[in-house]
Amino acid sequence: MRAVVFGGTRTVSAEEVPDARIEEPSDVVVRVTSSAICGTDLHMYDGRTGAEPGMVLGHEPLGVVESVGDAVRMVERGDRVVIPTHLYCGVCVNCARGLSAACLRVRSGGFGAAYGYAGMGCYRGAQAELLRVPFADANCVPVPGEPDDVFEDDFAMLPDAFVTGWHATELASVSAGATVAVFGAGAVGLLSAYSALLKGAEEVYVVDHVPERLDKAAEIGATPVDFHEGDPVEQIRDLRRASGLPPGEEPMTGVDAGIDAVGFQADDRLRPGEENPTQVVGDLARLVNPAGHLGIIGVYAEKDLSPAPRGHTDGRLTVPWATLFAKGVSVRFGRTHDRRYTVLLRDLILSGRAHPGVVVTHHGPIEEAPALYRAFDRRADGVIKAVLRP
Repeated sequence: MRAVVFGGTRTVSAEEVPDARIEEPSDVVVRVTSSAICGTDLHMYDGRTGAEPGMVLGHEPLGVVESVGDAVRMVERGDRVVIPTHLYCGVCVNCARGLSAACLRVRSGGFGAAYGYAGMGCYRGAQAELLRVPFADANCVPVPGEPDDVFEDDFAMLPDAFVTGWHATELASVSAGATVAVFGAGAVGLLSAYSALLKGAEEVYVVDHVPERLDKAAEIGATPVDFHEGDPVEQIRDLRRASGLPPGEEPMTGVDAGIDAVGFQADDRLRPGEENPTQVVGDLARLVNPAGHLGIIGVYAEKDLSPAPRGHTDGRLTVPWATLFAKGVSVRFGRTHDRRYTVLLRDLILSGRAHPGVVVTHHGPIEEAPALYRAFDRRADGVIKAVLRP
């Protein structure tokens, strides 16, 4: 089968690899119809997180079940399915609590696992023609329709981008009437803003500097903020004051909820071209109102082979804990417990309420993966979210 294979720093290629096959009775093999490229794939592509050459990348698959293990009962050959990024067994103590990203059975010596993800188990990635899915009864989410129908791009956002965006709003306790600031307008940041709007947020600000991303933020109904035009915290405070604050809330020029959708590779606003892994957390600590909420879904890697000046190889950072403490801001972060949200968000799509595929900008076969990775990594050619069609 053809697959996207990591060859070393900023090198991927489309190669022939052994076909995925049934290895355990609880497995299925899925023929992949769409597999998105994620910002997290870039952490490996950039050589930051210790991915080994030969690794098949990708963790956002949609496809059709091709073969079924003898112990599988919930899906059949020919079923169209979404496969969440994080594998889980469905029966361990954490899975039973709904903490599917912390499954205790899918990775020896650790917890949680993902497809095609350095340090997250031995599972081959999903940017391939075929994918082996362990614990298939738990990990396959059935969806209706046929490949390449009107829902293809929407469903392709369900394995990761849409559920992670929704998870961000849960971490940040976003509710109807809230004011929200999302830093980072990649696909996950945009879908965090989109999720906040679906939940009835009063105003959502999206901070970035890439024109196409800011245009997309405006398209989904958020207010774009270009940090190249000045301190984004002060820009948002000015916008809040200009819109008119409710009586008695005039001192509260920040936001109720902040979301970090950037992580450790944030741009340093004072030193263009440099990274500053503390930039976004520091800005949000200033911006979130007293007693507000901060949700962090941008990746902060435990292993960074090329840390920025304010970072460390082991992921340590200096963050403004005193500011957050003094303001009483709650801070939550962590990987997405996908299966809490996949069925809910699938049904929002089917009802016509949600169209997460709005963030998809590019499509291509596996052979175009090197060019799409290159453009995505450079934030070039308008690539916000690319979907491979194996």
